[in-house]
Amino acid sequence: MKLYIWDKAATDFCEKFKALGKPPTVILVTTVNPKRFGGALTMSSLSSSRVFFDMDVQPTREYLAWFESNTEVANRVNAEIVTKAETATIGELFSYMKQKEAKVAWFECRATIDDVVRGSAWYYIACGECKTKATKGPTTLMCKKCGKTEIAGVPKYLTKLTVYDNNDHASFVLLGDAGSDLIGKKASELVESYFEANDSVKEDHVVPVPQALIGAIGQTRTFVIKVSKHNLDGKTQSLTVTKVLPPDVPALKGNIEENVDEEPTDERNEVAAGSVKRSSVGIESGETKRAKSG
Repeated sequence: MKLYIWDKAATDFCEKFKALGKPPTVILVTTVNPKRFGGALTMSSLSSSRVFFDMDVQPTREYLAWFESNTEVANRVNAEIVTKAETATIGELFSYMKQKEAKVAWFECRATIDDVVRGSAWYYIACGECKTKATKGPTTLMCKKCGKTEIAGVPKYLTKLTVYDNNDHASFVLLGDAGSDLIGKKASELVESYFEANDSVKEDHVVPVPQALIGAIGQTRTFVIKVSKHNLDGKTQSLTVTKVLPPDVPALKGNIEENVDEEPTDERNEVAAGSVKRSSVGIESGETKRAKSG
């Protein structure tokens, strides 16, 4: 069974986890509530929940001592079941977004790609270090999050798809490395190859959607979906894809949030407006730093 920890309890958990310096063996969470997420029964923290690790309190110390004397118990745990992400149809995702107590969460959703939105930008320029959206200064790219006034910009996927399953349609947005999961190529590679093949294009030219993305139309894949604060606030029904599983892989093992790019806060409008263009300052592809004037 999965345990979801929210708000202050989640903050306390993160602080204690970092301070411990290693994964705890025993975790005690008080005052939890059983709930269903994506059709699976889970436990969810409340405002009064508290988190304790290994040696924090007497109950955790006693359990840790018992566990260390009965290590064969760990072999009875089916890791495949423990790490399996909740699955949801498109309709179930929309229903979850409407729930009053819904929180930011991740689900697996199997859907077929109906089309790739064209006529607008399909990538954004990110900070090469923190992956958040870069800001264009007078002569260089800057990063507000890192506080740097000169950075190397890296193209990252922000590609809008229309998808469907047996009953519903939806808009999915491939974010960061999710595009690489889908077609096997980084956004930086595709942008770089386009400008190498079209050396005479102007600096404000919007790179058209590459054929590699268009070729994904018709594929049925399992997408790891993040129901974000934008969705819960009713600002958008477009769902962010943080990972695309390989074909015919039914379950995602491990941390579904690992290496996920931070969602650019103002990129939704840029996808529609097509305002992400070639930058003449510091676009970096792989190990190659590209800088070209008009």
